[in-house]
Amino acid sequence: MTTCEIGSPSGAENLEQRPWRMWSAAWVVTAVFVLSNSATPLYVYWQREIGFSSGTLTVIFAAYILGLLVTLSLAGQLSDRYGRKPVLLPGLAAAILACVLFATATTVAALLFARFLSGVAVGVVVSAGMASVVDFGGPNRRRLASLIASVAMVLGAGLGPLLAGSLAVHLSEPVVPIFAAELIVLACTGLLVLALPQKRFDRERNDGWHLRFPSVPRPNQRQIAVGVAVFGPGITATSFVLSLGPSLLSKLLHVTSPLVAGGTACAMFLTATGIQFAVRHLSIRRTLLIGAAATVMSMISIAVAVDASLAGFLILAALLAGAGQGLGQLGGLSLIGLHVPAHRRAEANAVMNVGGYIPAGLLPVLTGCLIDFTGLASGATIFAAALGLVATAGATFVQVRLRE
Repeated sequence: MTTCEIGSPSGAENLEQRPWRMWSAAWVVTAVFVLSNSATPLYVYWQREIGFSSGTLTVIFAAYILGLLVTLSLAGQLSDRYGRKPVLLPGLAAAILACVLFATATTVAALLFARFLSGVAVGVVVSAGMASVVDFGGPNRRRLASLIASVAMVLGAGLGPLLAGSLAVHLSEPVVPIFAAELIVLACTGLLVLALPQKRFDRERNDGWHLRFPSVPRPNQRQIAVGVAVFGPGITATSFVLSLGPSLLSKLLHVTSPLVAGGTACAMFLTATGIQFAVRHLSIRRTLLIGAAATVMSMISIAVAVDASLAGFLILAALLAGAGQGLGQLGGLSLIGLHVPAHRRAEANAVMNVGGYIPAGLLPVLTGCLIDFTGLASGATIFAAALGLVATAGATFVQVRLRE
């Protein structure tokens, strides 16, 4: 199999002639994100079987964020330096090991490590995997490839909890079948990655390069900051729904079906998928502003849901949170695809996701601890108010810093 150099004219032409590679790279992203949220409908099950508090639950969820952030600090740079495939394959191996741990978990420690490895796998695909989609799209398909990469992420994130919730309803012991199925998907995805060509960039091999904290070229820092201003609050809202949504449904709103929890999470990410197609012809600025507004409305819906005990408003909050994340993600990825040089694209993806996932990890954990002291309704209301203010500030930043 020949090696094709991205950045050379023949390489760009070769990529454009084989669009199936773009779709194959997108499937890699989807497969790993199916794993990332498959555990969501099962947290109530594990809480019952193992026994842990809401605060511990958010720490388990945050272990995923920690693994993701650690990986983002390395994966983007390594991918831009040595190619996408050498980074994607170890990421898939981490995902496979996470499946095994989830399937056999009987302690909080096992769940923590499984979530950490899930974060490692996701950190690989949001940097190397999503950059690979744009690479294979070629120079004439950057907006389309950015859309496909973003949709691949949220589609996988939505399918995972739906499939897990569906099996959990019909099986008394659902954990092993759920993660065995995911294991088969990931193994097949590994074979697909092996079939993709290895890509390297034109650069000198002995130029004093070394690992460092991820960064982007100075001319592109404004674009990354604008993307994070909307993507960060949006993904924090979806993280709250994923980590504490099932507890809100079961303990506060008395909805205990795992299918409802999984279906809500799936609907959230399907909304994130559909909304991106709906706005694909809008300017990036308008896309980001609509995303920020959706996050603000999501927080208002959460406050209404917990204070009035209305399950319908929690579902509405989830849908709006999905829209906020999806539009923030699409806007940020579009800015990266259009403005960041190809040999820094995976690193730029890493920087944007670091900026989004730090609050997505910290705020739900703090909220979980707050809930343990003040109660579910009070903690969720305080979280909604705080994140609504942050999303409003993000919209103001976009208006000031990004022109049509």
